[in-house]
Amino acid sequence: MKKRHQQKLVVLSFILLVGFNLPILLLFDTSSFFFGIPVLYIYLFSLWIFSVMISYIILKRYYE
Repeated sequence: MKKRHQQKLVVLSFILLVGFNLPILLLFDTSSFFFGIPVLYIYLFSLWIFSVMISYIILKRYYE
């Protein structure tokens, strides 16, 4: 794997570390709903999907 792809994955890991950190999660832990779904669940799943998509893009470029 190229060095720059490794660096991008490390940066993504730090972003996810901050995003899944408890103080950030507590910002979204409210009693409000968005289309009937708690805001915390939307935040968690959107961050997870974001991480999967970005990882896929980075790794797809590596294997081409």
